[in-house]
Amino acid sequence: MHRTIDWADGAVVIIDQVALPGEYRRSTLRTVDELVDAIRRLAVRGAPALGAAGALGVALAAFAGGDVRGEAERIAAARPTAVNLRWGVTRALGKLGDGPAAVVALGRAMLDEDERKNRAASGHAAEVVLRSCPRRPLRLLSHCNAGHLAAVAWGTALGVVWHLHERDLVESVLVDETRPLLQGSRLTAWELARAGVPYRVQPDSAAAFAMARGLVDCVLAGADRIAANGDVANKIGTYGLALAAAHHRIPFVVVAPESTVDDFATTGADIVIEERSAAELTELHGHPLAPANAPVFNPAFDVTPAGLITAVVTENGVRPAPSP
Repeated sequence: MHRTIDWADGAVVIIDQVALPGEYRRSTLRTVDELVDAIRRLAVRGAPALGAAGALGVALAAFAGGDVRGEAERIAAARPTAVNLRWGVTRALGKLGDGPAAVVALGRAMLDEDERKNRAASGHAAEVVLRSCPRRPLRLLSHCNAGHLAAVAWGTALGVVWHLHERDLVESVLVDETRPLLQGSRLTAWELARAGVPYRVQPDSAAAFAMARGLVDCVLAGADRIAANGDVANKIGTYGLALAAAHHRIPFVVVAPESTVDDFATTGADIVIEERSAAELTELHGHPLAPANAPVFNPAFDVTPAGLITAVVTENGVRPAPSP
């Protein structure tokens, strides 16, 4: 599979995740407007991939000229919860004084760096899982998509599955469908099928019951922002999974690059949570799923307290628990 996001011929090239699983389509984005639209509609998504998108977006703006810093801020603000997006933008702006070619060079270096770091993080996390779960082969539970498609390549939480599958240590993966945009059933299941990993898709609301039935040995999750105290913002539904896992004494492992850690967010309460369009809940392909003008609460993310998490693992290994 191609990289989820790349740079070619003066443009950003992405795997359009809105088209999956029905169509594997690559889209070429030549303007900041096109990139911002792709980020907002989730054609490119996932914290590590958004970091690369931020840097390459600044490269687009630098070659176009004009108010590059203003365009950079527009990119950074396209999704407020994922800290990697602004992190990528900030890194790229640091090279702006050296010219557009230097910005592109940094962006390309970040693409290679992302894959290396995510392989390392997921490798460390695989060892955490093996130490935490005596049963073999393992039955894992995945929420949202934290695989190749959420990164430049390889992935974070789903990268753990790739490491374990290579060692024939995965019995199956339970894939939460991940409402309302179905990144689990559309994207994670698609990746697992391509890799030949046994899996089953389940409704999000079945996860706790699956744990009660003894069908889950470990829960794997990615992260969009990690607060200084270890609280983790991730796709909505993650907090409920962590509560259920704690009740059933099932390890809950978060995997993310260090760039996802936000030391300016003291706790999860400091993390801005994106709320998305009501139409994601009230409509399906233009067909109503709720009464007209139904009020909606549609947060894209929630915050899982550090006390519910077995380990937060990055490319540097398990992050030490913050001091009380």
